[in-house]
Amino acid sequence: MRTHALKQSLAVLGALSLAALTLTACGGTSAASDEKVVTVYSADGLKGENGDGWYDKVFKEFEKETGIKVKYVEGGSGEMVQRAVREKSNTQADVLVTLPPFIQQANAKGLLAAYEPKGADQVDAADKAPDAKWTSVVNNYFGFIYNKKRLADPPRTWEELLDPAYKEKIQYSTPGVAGDGTAVLIKAMHDFGGKEPAMEYLKQLQTNNVGPSASTGKLAPKVDKGELLVANGDVQMNYAQSKDMPNLAIWFPAKGDGKPTSFALPYAAGLLAKAPHSENGKKLLDFLLSETAQRDVSAVGGGFAARKDIKATDANAIELNGLLEGVEIFEPDWADIGTNLDTYIDAWKTATGS
Repeated sequence: MRTHALKQSLAVLGALSLAALTLTACGGTSAASDEKVVTVYSADGLKGENGDGWYDKVFKEFEKETGIKVKYVEGGSGEMVQRAVREKSNTQADVLVTLPPFIQQANAKGLLAAYEPKGADQVDAADKAPDAKWTSVVNNYFGFIYNKKRLADPPRTWEELLDPAYKEKIQYSTPGVAGDGTAVLIKAMHDFGGKEPAMEYLKQLQTNNVGPSASTGKLAPKVDKGELLVANGDVQMNYAQSKDMPNLAIWFPAKGDGKPTSFALPYAAGLLAKAPHSENGKKLLDFLLSETAQRDVSAVGGGFAARKDIKATDANAIELNGLLEGVEIFEPDWADIGTNLDTYIDAWKTATGS
C-alpha cells in the first residue's frame, strides 16, 4: 500500500511540476513576444542592398534603444496589402508600409488602426490620413532608370521607348502588384491625357517589354548590368542603389515636346488593426518619425524627409533636389485612383494581354 501510495504521490507531483514548467515556459515566450518583437510588412526600397539602407540603420538603432527586435517582411506594395488581407482574421504583422494608392486601399479594407505618431504634426496634411490611419515616413517621387554606360544619348520621351532598339530591353513592374508598377499607369494616364490613350501607348510598348515583375527593386541590377536598358523605379530607391550600381541614371519621361513629369510617391506607414504587438508598433512608428531618423532619410536612405521641419543640407539632399529641377510635379487624384484602381488594372491587362 505504501509503495502504491508513494508512486501515486510522485506521479501527481511530477504532473504538477511538468504543468508548472509548461505554463512558465509558455508565459515566458508570450511575455517575451509581447515585449520584444515588432513585425513590419513593407514595400521594397528602404532596405539597403548591402545592409546599409535607411531601414537597416533605423531598425538597428530602434532595437538598441528599446530592446524590441524588428522582424521584416518585404514585397511589392500590393503584395503586402494582399498578405495582410489574407491574415485579417489572424493578424501577423504590426506595421504596414506601402506606396499610394495601396495605403489608401489598406485603409478602405479596414486593415489599419488609428494612431498618430509623435512628429506627425510636422507632416503635411496631404501626406497623411485625416483619420490618423497612416502617415508618410519617407517622401519620394516616381521615376525611371536607364543604363548610362550603354546609352550615350539618354532617353527623354515615352515615344523613344517604342524604338526597335529597345526590344526586350525594357521592363516595368506589374501594376496592381508593385507600387511603382501602378505608378506607371498613373503617370501614363496623366501624360497622355486619360485612360484610353495611355492604354493604347502601353499596348504598343508591350512589343519591347520583357514582361511582368512583382518587385521594382529587382529591376535596377538588371539595368546596371545592361540586361535591360530602361526600367521603372522611384527616386529614393534608385538613388540609393546607384551608390553600388554605377551604371544607373534616373530620368523622367516626357510626352513629345512637353516637360518631364513626376509625382510624389511617399512611403506611408500605418498600424495594423488587431496587431499582435500594437504597442511595439506604435513605438516603431514614433521612432520612424523621430528627428534622428528623419535626418537620416536623405543622408542614408537617399530619400526626402517626411517632416517639414527637417531641412536636410547633406550632399545627397542637394543632389536629390537637383534631380527634380525642371520636372513638373503633378498631384494625382488619389480618391479616384483608390476607387477605380481595379478598373485601371483590368484595362491595362486587356491592353497588354498580361
